[in-house]
Amino acid sequence: MKKFVLAASVVALSAALLPVSASAQNVATVNGKPVPKARVDQLIGQVTKGGQQQRSPELEAQVKDEVVLREIFMQEAEKRGIPASADYKAQMELAKQSILIRELFADFGKKNPVTDAEAEAEYNKFKAQNSGTEYRARHILVEKEEEAKALIAQLKGGAKFEDLASKNSKDPGSAANGGDLDFANPGNFVPEFSKAMTELKKGEMTQEPVKSQFGYHIIKLEDTREAQFPAFADVKPQILQRLTQQKLAAFQAELKSKAKTDYKFAN
Repeated sequence: MKKFVLAASVVALSAALLPVSASAQNVATVNGKPVPKARVDQLIGQVTKGGQQQRSPELEAQVKDEVVLREIFMQEAEKRGIPASADYKAQMELAKQSILIRELFADFGKKNPVTDAEAEAEYNKFKAQNSGTEYRARHILVEKEEEAKALIAQLKGGAKFEDLASKNSKDPGSAANGGDLDFANPGNFVPEFSKAMTELKKGEMTQEPVKSQFGYHIIKLEDTREAQFPAFADVKPQILQRLTQQKLAAFQAELKSKAKTDYKFAN
């Protein structure tokens, strides 16, 4: 008799605990339908995935509100038959494609990470291509040769280069700084500009307008120095990002070239 009573007590206790255990897995119920806590965890995972936001009590409270609101709105949408509409089905198909493609690229990235050795090799390659002398020049860019000659005459008469550049140069990137282009490798400029600039000595100015595809330049060489580069550690994140993008682009191009299709891509 005692065994029977004990067994009955265990069953009763288990039955009493079951709803509590089940409810612990839910955030709430909406119109009798449970809203699983897993939805909260999934949404928080998405929000914090990029690392810009950390999990916190405030974030959890916001996400719980959002999850319950979504359930309310989804139930109403289902009540109105929206899931059966052609527009909904079409959008779901597009969403499915986007998610599949996103996960494909994410999987490729995980399995083909850019190594530190690859990043350092890219850094050394860039450094080798941009070694040598850097030039710091100012310039005034105008549309007509006559304008450039008139400005050169003013400069020879004692006018300040910076003042004329600020007032007359058509180059929006440097005019506000008195025509200052900062230190740069000659290869960064169009050939006509680069040739004229590298023939100048420190403090000298071109005596004739220099014609390029942009108009007519008056160039003054301020200074020169050996090319300087940031440390590898300082630019490593940018290099990793660029190489990751390049790998992904190559993967996409490979899939495109291997696909058997009669479609002709525009690009």
